[in-house]
Amino acid sequence: MPRPRQEQGRSQTLRQALAEALRAGPATARDLSKRVGISERDVPGHLVHLAKSLRSRGEKLVTLPARCLDCGFIYSRREKPARPSHCARCRGTRLTLPEFSIG
Repeated sequence: MPRPRQEQGRSQTLRQALAEALRAGPATARDLSKRVGISERDVPGHLVHLAKSLRSRGEKLVTLPARCLDCGFIYSRREKPARPSHCARCRGTRLTLPEFSIG
């Protein structure tokens, strides 16, 4: 995967910017993409690496899992930070976005 280009004048890395945005409060991948200025599709990959960096500092990436709005199924065991495409129980596509924070 190619390294993201640093914007002119940016003094911190992309993952540092993500961590700073998460320290401000819980956020979805959509929120983070707007705050940091990257594609929403790129956020989950960066969150995986950010979680490793946080662990080495004694912090943790906390995930409030996605939930199906049709049947209420909660993705409590899902390891991927990306939004699921459909419900595992009812196959519905009306799902909440997972929220992330640093704890």
